[in-house]
Amino acid sequence: MRNEKVQKLVMTGVFAALSYVVFTFLQIKITLPGADATSIHLGNAVCVLGALILGGLYGGIGGALGMTIGDIFDPVYVVYAPKTFLLKLCIGLITGLIAHKCGKITHISDKKKIFQWTLFAAIGGLAFNMVADPLVGYFYKLLILGKPAADITLAWNIASTSINAVLSTIVAVAVYMALRPALQKAGLFFKIGKTDEAK
Repeated sequence: MRNEKVQKLVMTGVFAALSYVVFTFLQIKITLPGADATSIHLGNAVCVLGALILGGLYGGIGGALGMTIGDIFDPVYVVYAPKTFLLKLCIGLITGLIAHKCGKITHISDKKKIFQWTLFAAIGGLAFNMVADPLVGYFYKLLILGKPAADITLAWNIASTSINAVLSTIVAVAVYMALRPALQKAGLFFKIGKTDEAK
């Protein structure tokens, strides 16, 4: 149990580093009015993947930390770091809740059911972000930062968040399904949640 906790903490750090790298260096940044920007990236896919492998809390923290650090080091995004941490943590928690509490994906062996619950979980976490990110971003810009360009950037943020959600769902589910057998062989497959209600 103690060894598993240490492994999860180490892997949370790995996911934080991975989400930072993917978000920072593999993004397509779109400059918006008012010295603002949005981007197309797969950082959310790393967050979802972390939640599927480690559970919602650990995966969410890993993804949230990595992308928040990415924001802190980017002069355009630095003001959005608190919002990023909160929303990315929520992606992980929602994905983990659906995957592990409802689907029990680490306790079933039927590949079709694993795929279905993995897909539902990814869609759930990223659908939340697709709605929450533009809305929270809008009010954050308007009320906290006092940016009058909040109205102008809202449509762009909705578009980029939607594209990110679709791409991240595809990538996270595909990578999880491919990684799962390798993690089992390597002894890095964690059983998350209780088995008595396994589906």
